[in-house]
Amino acid sequence: MGLRQFVDKIKPTFSEGGKLGFLHSTFEGFETFLFVPNTTTSKGAHIRDCNDIKRVMIVVVLALIPAMLFGMYNLGYQAGIEGILPAFWFGFLKMLPMIIVSYVTGLAIEFAFAQKRKHEINEGFLVTGLLIPMVMPVSVPLWIVALSTAFAVIIGKEVFGGTGMNVFNPALLARAFAFFAYTPQMSGEAVWYADGATGATALEQLSTTGAMQWSALDAFIGLIPGSMGETSTLAILIGAAILLFTGVASWRIMLSVFVGGLAFGYLFDAVGLTEFPAYYHLLVGGFAFGAVFMATDPVTSAQTNTGKWIYGFMVGALAILIRVINPAYPEGMMLSILFMNALAPLIDYFVVERNIARRKKLIKNVK
Repeated sequence: MGLRQFVDKIKPTFSEGGKLGFLHSTFEGFETFLFVPNTTTSKGAHIRDCNDIKRVMIVVVLALIPAMLFGMYNLGYQAGIEGILPAFWFGFLKMLPMIIVSYVTGLAIEFAFAQKRKHEINEGFLVTGLLIPMVMPVSVPLWIVALSTAFAVIIGKEVFGGTGMNVFNPALLARAFAFFAYTPQMSGEAVWYADGATGATALEQLSTTGAMQWSALDAFIGLIPGSMGETSTLAILIGAAILLFTGVASWRIMLSVFVGGLAFGYLFDAVGLTEFPAYYHLLVGGFAFGAVFMATDPVTSAQTNTGKWIYGFMVGALAILIRVINPAYPEGMMLSILFMNALAPLIDYFVVERNIARRKKLIKNVK
């Protein structure tokens, strides 16, 4: 109650005509983050609901927390730090600067664009700001994180009009920019490190040798080297349960991504192009993380129910295709999702056209 009264007291200062009226967009962003907006649509069809985009984004952030916390612990575990709390603290100190740089860079740009356009603050970066450091190698320099974040926000979002208008997933654009612009810092056997020790990730070992030194159980739990968000399939599935229970993410896309990946994994295993069980693809690298948190992005994925099945299946299938066919690029999830982001509107178009044609045929038969 006291915070609400304080915000109401200073609100006229930041309103149009007030002393700090030029900061109206910034103030409104903080206010709607703290409190549910008290505005409703005055005309047209609309739904009254206490859940706005900010609350939806917060649910996604909550779903990311299990993978983030375990990823921090795993960094310390891979560095040989004994004890759960010391290992977690080691990883926390490694990842905190990346998270801070991501949020500071991205939010500063978003605030600047909102002020320039006199628009309200977009909420999407609440999730993107956490996703970006979670898909980056822990060894990547902070200036690359900042540059990649700026590229994702400006080129990936703002040039299209901001949150809800972007064609590609911004977090994956950040990783793609870093990968192609600074490949030595993003891939290779010396990229992942903990406390000075370098080594290949589980996916890199799997793609080059057909085997890895960790068991499938270790990979499922997450006791393998890799980016903070991608190692623990178990923690990712906990996040998936949160997203599905709250209705934030599409179960059709999640399921079809795993089905597509598993189907192509068994296909390549059957023809002898791989020497390990097909389900390994789902446990290592960014496959599970991408399926749950990236492919399900409601802005860049397919919108029709049939389109979601097609879109998800193709994401999973293309990811495995890239992994197996292109040995120079062991992780295919990023390119697969970005490619399908571009095709999602086309998929929806043909689904809608097919439905229209079918209904016209039914009407013609009735006549």
